[in-house]
Amino acid sequence: MASNDRKPLISGNWKMNHNHFEAIQTIQKLAYALEKDDYEAVDVSVHPPFTDLRSVQTVIQADDIPIALGAQNVHQETSGAFTGEVSPTMLAKLDVSYVIVGHSERRELFGETDEIVNAKAKAVLAAGMTPIVCCGETLEERTAGQAESKVAGQISGSLAGLDAATVGDLVVAYEPIWAIGTGETATPEDAQQMCGHIRSLIESEWGAAAAAGVRIQYGGSVKPGNAPELMAQPDIDGALVGGASLDADDFSRIVKYPLYQA
Repeated sequence: MASNDRKPLISGNWKMNHNHFEAIQTIQKLAYALEKDDYEAVDVSVHPPFTDLRSVQTVIQADDIPIALGAQNVHQETSGAFTGEVSPTMLAKLDVSYVIVGHSERRELFGETDEIVNAKAKAVLAAGMTPIVCCGETLEERTAGQAESKVAGQISGSLAGLDAATVGDLVVAYEPIWAIGTGETATPEDAQQMCGHIRSLIESEWGAAAAAGVRIQYGGSVKPGNAPELMAQPDIDGALVGGASLDADDFSRIVKYPLYQA
């Protein structure tokens, strides 16, 4: 288990993939591939598109599968004239447990600021769910030596106004933007350095207990082959998996990473 007995969380972000028939097949195959020991060692969540949530929820509940249902995004308001948006209370009614907020694609492609991410995180918490708050730098920022300051600003802004106990129960996902969907992966040492930096930032702003409790995921071309070494790092408490989570066999092998660790 990760340091300080933080139970790792392996999350599959399906992005804009899988219709609801494919989603049903994927969750069934994943449940078949995982065993009781896997769930005891690792928490697992899947984050289908909005159109798949009800279908996946039904399968999880009907078959009593110990996989948490997650969403990829949310609007910060509970209701209103926001055409095309989905509110946190709607997700909560579908028994969604985790909601990704501030994914780099939302920040880079849809212009979400730290203030928007902060509002979404607070809305998720108010609806009784747990946000997975994302942060990460571009290649240009990393090359310019700005990676740590970029992430520090995102952490401070995205978690602003939350108390220490709340922060300690959150999930933060570090995603080096240059490694998402590119086949490039931060080395385990690179990933550990930044995840350790994030934990230090949280300790400085919210205290030691919050830093000890918060789970920090790494996201960026995580695959079965590199998961064991990434997960061996002391400040990495899970993975936010993109492309490899679309295939139940690949994703199950990532969840089973403890079997492959030296």
